[in-house]
Amino acid sequence: MSKNIGYLGTGVWGYSLAMLLASKGNHVLVWGIDEEIVHFLKGKREHPKLPGFTAPDNLQFTTNLEEVLQGKDLIVEGVTSSGLREVFNHIKETYVPECPIVLTSKGIEQDTGLLLSDVVAEVLGEEHRKQIGCLSGPSIAQEVLKGLPSSVVCSGYTPEVIALIHETFSTPTFRVYPNPDINGVELGGALKNIIAIACGVSDGMGFGDNAKAALMTRGLHEIRKLAAVKGCKPETLNGLAGMGDLCVTCLSNLSRNYRFGRLIAEGKKPDQAKKEIGMVVEGAYTCRSAMQIAEKHEIEVPITEAVHKLIYEGYSPEEGLNFLLQRATKEEYL
Repeated sequence: MSKNIGYLGTGVWGYSLAMLLASKGNHVLVWGIDEEIVHFLKGKREHPKLPGFTAPDNLQFTTNLEEVLQGKDLIVEGVTSSGLREVFNHIKETYVPECPIVLTSKGIEQDTGLLLSDVVAEVLGEEHRKQIGCLSGPSIAQEVLKGLPSSVVCSGYTPEVIALIHETFSTPTFRVYPNPDINGVELGGALKNIIAIACGVSDGMGFGDNAKAALMTRGLHEIRKLAAVKGCKPETLNGLAGMGDLCVTCLSNLSRNYRFGRLIAEGKKPDQAKKEIGMVVEGAYTCRSAMQIAEKHEIEVPITEAVHKLIYEGYSPEEGLNFLLQRATKEEYL
């Protein structure tokens, strides 16, 4: 049975998932705050950064927030981690839906250290937590649009919401695996972006696959250490939401976080690199959040710290490298 779905956000990933949902016969209404982009989507019927992928008639666009919230069977979020609280504050003031809410952004809120599901529950009220779920895992937007095989993971606070997300998003080429550990699913999806930036810097400096393998492996170790203080199951990070997402984000030239790192290695300042990419680099935002959590709990996260120094402390790539290489090696503990 087709569903009426409201989608929040007009980014590349949002458009890709909205197209997937529409391909299953659902009626999808996408909301965006940028009137220029929404006007373009209405007129051209394709995303400005994804030419050639035409939206079907059952995929529509609006700038009216109330319209995208009312009478829906499901709300899907695809804004940004930094903009999530503001959007849901507007939702609270406009119209709070009673249907499930699926989060697809990946990040941790700065200053509070909250995972995105906790941000939504805090804004809308704890009684709405049972409505919240998420979708994460290794999924490059362009590959999903092309119908190439992809596997992701969904989670939530109730079995009913997890089952609904699984059924709604699953296609023959977009495989969705349920996992009840929502903290682990969210954390893995957020922190892998930081490690991808480091891998982009490494490749941009010509360090080769040995260095990148070390960054990915030790990066996963940092993720697991932070997971221990966020109530996550360690085994979740061995799956699609952890290692799987880490691999695709660190290895793909289509990953904006990886590309951001490469641009920094080429001499671009962080703001210049963001502008050239033209899309949100979630790892740059989440890096500060991760450092705040690490400092609070006195956890050593040297790769994350090196990336933080590159983005926020004016370090050059060479200085960031020296920061890592000057550290004493210890017994490997996983």
